[in-house]
Amino acid sequence: MDVVYLFYENGNIRIPFYNYDKNLFSKLVKTRIGFWDHSQNQYIVKSEYGNTLINDVLAGKPYVEVEKHPETPIIVGGFLNQPPVLDFLNEAAAVPLQTTDDKASAVRRPLPDMFSPSWQAKLEAELRAQKYSPRTIASYIHHNRDLCRRLQKSPGEITAEDIKGYLVYQNKYLNLSASTMNSALSAFKFFYNKVMEHEVAQEQRRPRQDKRLPVVLSKSEINTVLKAEKNLKHRLLLMMVYSSGLRVSEVVSLKRSDIDPSRKTIFVSSGKGRKDRYTLLSDRVIQILKEYYFFYDIKTWLFPGQSAVRHLSIRSAQKIFENAFRKANIEKPASIHSLRHTFATHLLESGTDVRYIQELLGHRSIRTTERYTHVAHCKSLKISSPFDNMETND
Repeated sequence: MDVVYLFYENGNIRIPFYNYDKNLFSKLVKTRIGFWDHSQNQYIVKSEYGNTLINDVLAGKPYVEVEKHPETPIIVGGFLNQPPVLDFLNEAAAVPLQTTDDKASAVRRPLPDMFSPSWQAKLEAELRAQKYSPRTIASYIHHNRDLCRRLQKSPGEITAEDIKGYLVYQNKYLNLSASTMNSALSAFKFFYNKVMEHEVAQEQRRPRQDKRLPVVLSKSEINTVLKAEKNLKHRLLLMMVYSSGLRVSEVVSLKRSDIDPSRKTIFVSSGKGRKDRYTLLSDRVIQILKEYYFFYDIKTWLFPGQSAVRHLSIRSAQKIFENAFRKANIEKPASIHSLRHTFATHLLESGTDVRYIQELLGHRSIRTTERYTHVAHCKSLKISSPFDNMETND
């Protein structure tokens, strides 16, 4: 084995053999510091022999200690190198291997998959039976597979403490948002409650939601971003996100048939929560669409990918915004989703009723839409700072 994983559990050190390492096996047998577990294909070492294991058996060989200290419950997570289904785990940094060489560099090694195809099939079948979206299905499968792989446990071995430790890892080491952590917990609750009929995730409380205000751009900044993008297809995509308040997943999956210039509407099919809705189609966008149809042979997808049979990917749309935003040289932590936030805020500032904005955005709850009142600049109030009205003796 290139890397040896040491799992500290129940007063012992568990060393799974992912492939046969004759030299390591011989050393372990000769030192007699533990015993071979044939059923699990692993060697068990008593914790009091930890120094012997490190200094004599593993001398010069890279290894990773997992769960040795409570404050670092899943340190092995940094060695995953397979691309995950969702982008948020891409930020997990490589963790340096502990070796006798102080100059050892950080490396990545894949851990074996402990979430078997049969469990995946059962989870997917239950999700499809309840008509969950393909995106949610992929997310739930990923989280459950990732939990088992990081801990090197099968689903039946996962405990409530394991799930809590995973959430701690997401917060402490990956600094993930509450919504992302909630997505992981939802995946665990569904799988263990609905598929395994086991309540290990039942008592875990949901992380407190972050109360962050959305990033909003001014109208001049929107114009600067659009002028910075010279590609007609890319500029139209950004225009439609802002002018219609679309999610990035919605704009890339638009079809030509969804656009109705006569009624000035866009039909959004199966948006978030599998809800259909109509939103605005700007007069200026209609004019750009005529030019776009003239230069591009659009048959099905409004924004086709490299192959006309598939639409543009979400990541490609994000990159389009990032490139244009960089060229615009605007110093705000914005993303393509900020265009949707800006759409809602500008409507609110112009006096549009918040309930109409809720319908256009496809929000289930009015509370979600009302957060834009905290960032909208209400001109009708004409509030000024008391400092500006203060008399001075100068």
